[in-house]
Amino acid sequence: MKSSIKVVSLLSLLIIFSAMKSSNPTDGWMNLFDGKTLTGWKASEHPTTFTVADGSIVVFGERAHLFYEGAVGNHHFKNFEFKVSVMTTPGSNSGIFIHTIYQEEGWPSKGYEIQVNNTHTDWRKTGSVYAVQDVKEAPAKDNEWFTQHIIVQGKKITVKINDKVINEYTEGENGRLSSGTIALQGHDPKSKVFYKDVMIKILPD
Repeated sequence: MKSSIKVVSLLSLLIIFSAMKSSNPTDGWMNLFDGKTLTGWKASEHPTTFTVADGSIVVFGERAHLFYEGAVGNHHFKNFEFKVSVMTTPGSNSGIFIHTIYQEEGWPSKGYEIQVNNTHTDWRKTGSVYAVQDVKEAPAKDNEWFTQHIIVQGKKITVKINDKVINEYTEGENGRLSSGTIALQGHDPKSKVFYKDVMIKILPD
């Protein structure tokens, strides 16, 4: 009887511990994408460029940008860590804009683009702070999932691919870092890129 009580008590403790752990499983990380819909996101120019399939945002179509407009952080971020799983396909090009703002058409004029491109003809490869501090050799492969992790703290941008730092850029006085939202880029009709596990952790100012 005592052993049964001990087993029940142990199971109760495990359940309580699991509940506590699951209530904050990501240590400050918050999902920006529910894996099923584009709720909280707003597309510009050609909304059909962005669809959802198999738990991923599929980017495939005419030039367009998908801006996060949801409730997390009131879609306005200054210092943060952004992490996403990405899969490129051969010859594809995309990008992740930071500190940007929704605009109806054209390439976003506010903030920086962090490049997503492993084999597109553009020589600026994945992890580049586009046209500011570029990466010339692709740190990931097409048709394989990789993690792209962007850290913005003060005047510094750090980009990690699969947990390896591949770019660190600190801007000068006239830089473009301020605050803003995140946007995913649809570059051209021949580019197909997948994004999933889209998460952000807001850091203190």
